[in-house]
Amino acid sequence: MTADHGRPDPVKLDGSSASREAVKSFGDRLAGRVVRRESQLVLGLDPDPALLWSHALELVGGVDVASAPPAVRAARAVAAHCSLVIEAVAEHCVAVKPQIACFERLGAPGWDALAEVVARAREADLMVIADAKRGDIDVTARAYAQAFLGATPSPFGPIPGLGADAMTVNPWLGSDSLEPFSVIARESGAGLFVLVRNSNRGAIELQDRELGDGSLSDAVARLVDTLGAAGVGQSGLSDIGAVVGATAPHHLGRLRELMPNAVFLLPGVGAQGGRIDDLGPVFTRGAASGVIAVSRGIVHAHRMSGGDPARAARSEAARLREQAWALAG
Repeated sequence: MTADHGRPDPVKLDGSSASREAVKSFGDRLAGRVVRRESQLVLGLDPDPALLWSHALELVGGVDVASAPPAVRAARAVAAHCSLVIEAVAEHCVAVKPQIACFERLGAPGWDALAEVVARAREADLMVIADAKRGDIDVTARAYAQAFLGATPSPFGPIPGLGADAMTVNPWLGSDSLEPFSVIARESGAGLFVLVRNSNRGAIELQDRELGDGSLSDAVARLVDTLGAAGVGQSGLSDIGAVVGATAPHHLGRLRELMPNAVFLLPGVGAQGGRIDDLGPVFTRGAASGVIAVSRGIVHAHRMSGGDPARAARSEAARLREQAWALAG
């Protein structure tokens, strides 16, 4: 095991079976972490350079000191902000979920900031779910998976990727576009969260559309179940999970029936209107069969309660953790 608090060493680039056998499944790793921390809470990190905690700006010298190009200074501030948030709430969470686009828009310095945030999460004993929502034909999918979950072979030696424990992926291109992700994830002891039924209002336009034998979301759910069958661990949970929005709880029972072994990643609680009390059907497979992602509701809690941002975030994270554990733990 590496020093990253639970992520196994990536499989050897020759794909040897001995290295694969030593890898513990993502579902089992997540289940162990949930039970140990008594939490299903995932801290979403969607940093906006215009809405950072003031202390983060102080740590990088303020906004008026032109010591580097704007992208570099913004990236430093974003990394400081995310590190402060992690420090404030880590004890109440099981993972962080950085929104990759929020770092990518800062250019190359944003990737450096992302790597720093991942390192801070590791130090806090948190798993990392890269919210990348990638999806493409097999060659490109493999490159994405190497970038986020594995490593890229080269004549110069292997090039390690971000080393996330899991990433979100888009199934729109079908099963052959998901297979490269699942292969690299499984070899690395990582996981996937496939977009099944999202939390945004527009999800109804396509994902709820009927196909004759159920909705489009139902079809994706069956794909998730099939793809994840080979990755079910001793916990009964698969390494292929599903993104299912907390904003449409009437879908949860049916989707759980279609994906009995999948871990549900549940965005939409708080700012988007989802409620933890409505998530009961998710947890019929145990406390770790769902994890609840909250971003703005925690990071910007001080806007509602006033006072110190770190203290407000810690208080809100503690409240959400307790509420979720009472429902599902």
